[in-house]
Amino acid sequence: MQLVDNTAFLTQLTALFESTKDHGSIWLTHKRLTHDGDDATMKHEESGGTDEREYQCLIRATNGKTINFSTRIDANELPKFYSAYGSLLKSSLSLTLRKRDKKKEKTRQEQALKRKKKMTELVVVDGPKRGAGRRKRQRQVKAAAKQAEAQKRFKEREEKRRVVESSCILVSIRYLLALLRVLQFRDNSRSIIYSSPTLPVE
Repeated sequence: MQLVDNTAFLTQLTALFESTKDHGSIWLTHKRLTHDGDDATMKHEESGGTDEREYQCLIRATNGKTINFSTRIDANELPKFYSAYGSLLKSSLSLTLRKRDKKKEKTRQEQALKRKKKMTELVVVDGPKRGAGRRKRQRQVKAAAKQAEAQKRFKEREEKRRVVESSCILVSIRYLLALLRVLQFRDNSRSIIYSSPTLPVE
């Protein structure tokens, strides 16, 4: 692990983001450094007193392969460093995150409402079977059959979903019952052990 200063860390992190723009992953870890020879727990947490010492912050960056570097930030340098560090993360991650397309979401909602209305709205079949208006009646009959088929598929999907949910609930109930039996068995075993009479010593 290469230890660099704060400025070099930001420079190398920028280059790392550029190298993984198309594909790849980056791991960033933050932790508090303790003084040499100290435990991970601060002294004042155990004794109840106050600790006047300042602890550094260690930040590591790696791509999981060959690039590994870290930096240490003093307590008085944290605001300045995090200002530049946050700007770097924001500018680098904004390129990879998709922006919310509200217009497309609205179009999808309108299409979903239209399909739902088309499926639930009753298709009226009228007109003569022969002569003028016959083709219109045939189109209405086809639309009614298509609607009935769509409603049938929807009911089948809902029924399957209910069956899956019911089976999950049943499995959860069985698991809880088995757990209760185990706990009850343990309690009974303890009561038997505790209530067993003491044998006299000869």
